[in-house]
Amino acid sequence: MNEDALFALKYPIGKLKLPKGITKEYIEKWILNLKTYPAKLENLVAGLNQEQLDTPYRPEGWTVRQLLHHIPDSHTNAYIRFKWALTEDNPLIKAYQEDLWGALNDSKTGAIKPAIDLLYAIHARWVLLMENMTDSDWEKTFIHPETNKVLSLKRMLALYNWHANHHYAHIENLMQREAW
Repeated sequence: MNEDALFALKYPIGKLKLPKGITKEYIEKWILNLKTYPAKLENLVAGLNQEQLDTPYRPEGWTVRQLLHHIPDSHTNAYIRFKWALTEDNPLIKAYQEDLWGALNDSKTGAIKPAIDLLYAIHARWVLLMENMTDSDWEKTFIHPETNKVLSLKRMLALYNWHANHHYAHIENLMQREAW
């Protein structure tokens, strides 16, 4: 497989591109996407069997099952990062090694229902938090320890909106390629 084809499999919606200015309209749109995302994802994978769940979405990529566990893991970390930034002054957040989390037994072999249930729960809490944030709250920041970058919550919302759509596209594209 050539490099362009591998890139398209890895980044089916492309890499994150932030708009020049993150407006209130973008924020509202991204929150709505995260609000509806658990049901959308659950509907996408509802008919998949165990063999399909254990199929990698690309060569050397995670399986659908691992993606379904990774998404709530990642979004739980995002929710906690939001709470830190809202309650502390530019905190240094905790990073996690997502590749190692995805290799753990619960992610590789666990039933998907608890992962989807967790996604519903974390998104309900996260969306409630975000829907009540002020304009100044969106400007609050944290420091990521791997890059030492200061990141605003509105930028993080853009990232996690992209993250949700990115992994949805991984699964959707695999299902289309395999005619499931």
